[in-house]
Amino acid sequence: MAANKRKRKIVTPKTAPYFFIAPAVLFFLVFTLWPVIQSLLLSFQTSTGGQSEFAGFDNYIRLFNDGLFYTALFNTFTILIIQVPIMLSIAVVLAVLMNSALLKMRGFFRVAFFMPAITALVAYAIVFMIMLDENFGLVNYALSLVGIDPVAWLNDPFWAKVSLIIAITWRWTGYNMVIFLAGLQNISNDLYEAASIDGAGKIRQFFSITLPQLKPIFLFTAMLSTIGTLQLFDEPFILTDGGPNNSTLTISLYLYLNGFRYFDFNYASAIAYVLVIIIALFSYVQMKVVGDDDD
Repeated sequence: MAANKRKRKIVTPKTAPYFFIAPAVLFFLVFTLWPVIQSLLLSFQTSTGGQSEFAGFDNYIRLFNDGLFYTALFNTFTILIIQVPIMLSIAVVLAVLMNSALLKMRGFFRVAFFMPAITALVAYAIVFMIMLDENFGLVNYALSLVGIDPVAWLNDPFWAKVSLIIAITWRWTGYNMVIFLAGLQNISNDLYEAASIDGAGKIRQFFSITLPQLKPIFLFTAMLSTIGTLQLFDEPFILTDGGPNNSTLTISLYLYLNGFRYFDFNYASAIAYVLVIIIALFSYVQMKVVGDDDD
């Protein structure tokens, strides 16, 4: 009789989904959650002679007394405050142009403006480094044709920041343009027709209809751009290595230098978690300021 009893099945219609998601959950736990927890523990430790010991908040106290950290913070915020508004303004104007029925070959131009976003970060940064070379760069050569002296794009503190802003704007404007374009295509034409009947011109329609309707898109792109800029690493690392005189040192680059150049992983972990807090605060403020009033 016992032999006739059915063996209990492990895989059933109810348990099968758990088996399918198990590899993804396992990878997340091993390669994402565990490193996050481990880095948090590292931020409260110090290493001496290869031995780690609990140090409390020493790394965080050191961080808030570190002048170089404040320099990196200032540089990051400077780029953020200048670059993000410029980029989003250009992106929304381009999106309006790409959405116009009067523009021919719209598909070609949309792809052309989006292409920088899929270009490899290292490749495009090297191209900019070559173009902005003070002695042999294409940009200075073009300026010399109109009688302008060569500019030390990557060797002057002011122009090095400008170079980073130009490079980041070139890469990500098309990406944000596509997002704005998707938002524009969801705005009903009835609104524009009603405004035209009331005598509103194109400029009035843009400020009274287009921009208010794109408010959620502005919030989304602003948050993405803010997070991306606060994590800015590739461009300053390749173009200037944080120089000259630490004028382009960003928080992420400072984190990298401490962790992988000076091998102070405990201090680097503390920087990482302070950066996480800064990003969370900025996201919260943007949600409150730009978000819907009834939230």
